[in-house]
Amino acid sequence: MTSILSLALGTACAATAAAQTPMDRTTLPIPEPKFPQSTVLDVRNATAPPRFEVKAPEGAPNVILILIDDLGFAGTSAYGGPISTPTFDRLASQGLIFNNFHTTAVSSPTRAAIKSGRNHHVNNMGAIIETGTAFPGNTGQIPNEVAPVAEMLRLNGYSTAAFGKWHETAAWEASVSGPFDRWPTHQGFDKFYGFLGGETNQWKPFIYDGVHQVELPDDPNYHFLTDMTDQSVAWVKYQKALTPDRPFFVYYAPGAVHAPHHVPQAWIDRWKGKFDQGWDKMREEILARQIKLGIVPKGTKLAPKPEAIPDWDSLSADQKRLFARQFEVFAAFLEMTDHEVGRLLQAVKDTGQGDNTMVFYVAGDNGTSAEGGANGMFSEMTYFNGVQEKVEDMLKLIDKWGGPETYPHMAAGWAVALDTPYQWTKQVASDHGGTKVGMAVYWPKGIKGKGELRTQFHHIIDVAPTILEAAGLPEPKVVNGTPQRPMDGVSMVYSFNDAKAKDRHTTQYFEMFGNRAMYHEGWFARTIHKAPWEPKPRSSVADSVWELYDTKADFSLINNLADKHPQKLAELQALFLQEAEKNHALPIDDRVFERVNAELVQRPDLMAGRTSITLAEGMTGMTENVFLNIKNKSKTITAEIEVPKSGAHGTVIVQGGRFGGWSLYVKDGVPAYDYNFLGLNRTTVSGTEKLKPGKSTIRFEFAYDGGGLGKGGNGTLYVNDKKVGERRIERTQPMIFSADETADVGIDLATPVVESMGSEAKSKFTGRIPSVTVEVKEMKKPEKAEDKKARAEYVQKKAMSD
Repeated sequence: MTSILSLALGTACAATAAAQTPMDRTTLPIPEPKFPQSTVLDVRNATAPPRFEVKAPEGAPNVILILIDDLGFAGTSAYGGPISTPTFDRLASQGLIFNNFHTTAVSSPTRAAIKSGRNHHVNNMGAIIETGTAFPGNTGQIPNEVAPVAEMLRLNGYSTAAFGKWHETAAWEASVSGPFDRWPTHQGFDKFYGFLGGETNQWKPFIYDGVHQVELPDDPNYHFLTDMTDQSVAWVKYQKALTPDRPFFVYYAPGAVHAPHHVPQAWIDRWKGKFDQGWDKMREEILARQIKLGIVPKGTKLAPKPEAIPDWDSLSADQKRLFARQFEVFAAFLEMTDHEVGRLLQAVKDTGQGDNTMVFYVAGDNGTSAEGGANGMFSEMTYFNGVQEKVEDMLKLIDKWGGPETYPHMAAGWAVALDTPYQWTKQVASDHGGTKVGMAVYWPKGIKGKGELRTQFHHIIDVAPTILEAAGLPEPKVVNGTPQRPMDGVSMVYSFNDAKAKDRHTTQYFEMFGNRAMYHEGWFARTIHKAPWEPKPRSSVADSVWELYDTKADFSLINNLADKHPQKLAELQALFLQEAEKNHALPIDDRVFERVNAELVQRPDLMAGRTSITLAEGMTGMTENVFLNIKNKSKTITAEIEVPKSGAHGTVIVQGGRFGGWSLYVKDGVPAYDYNFLGLNRTTVSGTEKLKPGKSTIRFEFAYDGGGLGKGGNGTLYVNDKKVGERRIERTQPMIFSADETADVGIDLATPVVESMGSEAKSKFTGRIPSVTVEVKEMKKPEKAEDKKARAEYVQKKAMSD
């Protein structure tokens, strides 16, 4: 007996020693200790070893990372902007703000970089996911060797959740077929509630909870921004109710203030008449406030406006009225967004853990967006399809601006104003107007100063290493079996309690669609290779004209020193090439037309080589990236349906929504097909008799005219091979139906293509749909030069938008 007890105690002690060995957090997941095999026969004579559990380091803070969409340097009132952002301002007054904090210039690259701590090309995010190519650095597929900080935290004992916009899943992987490796729940997040693409309709979003589509409530007041905040608040409170000692990481990334600018009327009314002075006067007012606040140095001058932006005083009265209204709606959207952020932060405070919660409030994933063009638009889809909206037509909708009947954006002049004091906007990686944004850091337990400014140069890749250092965690060398590429970013913790600390991030390259720059120890060399609204680059990549600036003496980049310091310029140009090679940014890809075509750039395409797809009821949520392309072609839709005795009603198959799309449906027993051209013109091809109970075959044939993009054609409807309707469709959408609406069988999700049929549950088909086949016939005629140009312009616009 004595020997048995001794052996049992010895085994337990050995197990205890193994369990108490310090965890090696450089390899994730942390390996469980190996316990010696027990030789004790009776459990009553044995002592169980201590339970192995991975916990975050003692005192590790909760972390909230807030990333606003499409908001430039002057977006918040703390940075001199004209729109009140009390939540941001409160964090700034109780924490720190940085006036030299940079992004990548567009969405997907910034989002991948902020969560991985690596440069965007290292994440294979040289541009937005929809323009991926076969070249490393631009594929759009995040590699395993750059694990996100969310996964590092999760494997170190954190609870993790993401809410809102994602835009990091390769376009061809965003379907029920996956693979799901680059979906949020495989990128470190236990919980995801949001949308996968670059934008969404705030009134009628297409959203996921994890990998499952969310059915929207039948609520006319529903708004996604409120919904995602409700979800995040509930998650935080639930986590702290069950596991109060476990820290959490929340990534809160609203689709705001990316277009469409959707916001309840009550928020809009607050801003009526506040911006009648126009964007030129606003730039002057913003700069004056920035100087007074100390955000920019005294003596800072405004960079010249781009030549494409007209003077406000040159506009007509109608233009001024419309444009002012557009910005009122934008202001309301931003103010509402800041309010929702405040609700999340209040929820954390209510748990009693506000003091040990580190908040990054990054006010923009890039500069403010100028894709609204010269006049703005009531629907972004017109812009993407090459239809220029007229001021007089948009004025008719001015009282509906921002509501469910619009999908709006603002004139580009406002974007330049919110990027004050800089010249350029989103997408221009070689100008601070495209990359520099406001950023506040709040962490009472770790930051002593309140309301202090930090001027050190930092980049979006510095956030992840900062989180790790604050949490007391090492950067892992292996994650999930894959050796990791070291982070490119530098922790900002050194600057938290030392305003005069010497910069540690001294070198940073920038590149986006050929616009490129090199920052090194205060010097900034750059080339404006192509302005956002220019149809093609200004020169070949090799012949780009470079400029040189001393950012320590020239905050707004207005004094080009290239001629004065040619040697310094050459030094930075050489350094750019070194950094570009090291980070997979070569070859420089400034292509426009080619990148929209997956085949030309060897990007995977689920529908590559296919001319048909057969679906059935229940198959929903297919975005345009994973559905057969029926645009600019003849098509045939053949649906096998079963009509109940009570009669049929509802959607058979649909693609798109209120702002463009098509639908084959049955209304009160009568079959019909609708083509909705951008929400501007609707064509119905309808039968005249009700379908009889039992099986029926509905077939719709569209004979495309050919001869270019967006042409019309003849539509013919058949029931059981009998022609029941015919009508001409004059125009079709050449490029895109929607950024987030989907193809669905048996229901019309989100907004309706056919208003009288409704959407969601109201549009559900009452019979059965065993199969529905969509077939296309390629046009054999060669594409005209003007159509190639149209495609090129579409890619450029899409890149700017996302």
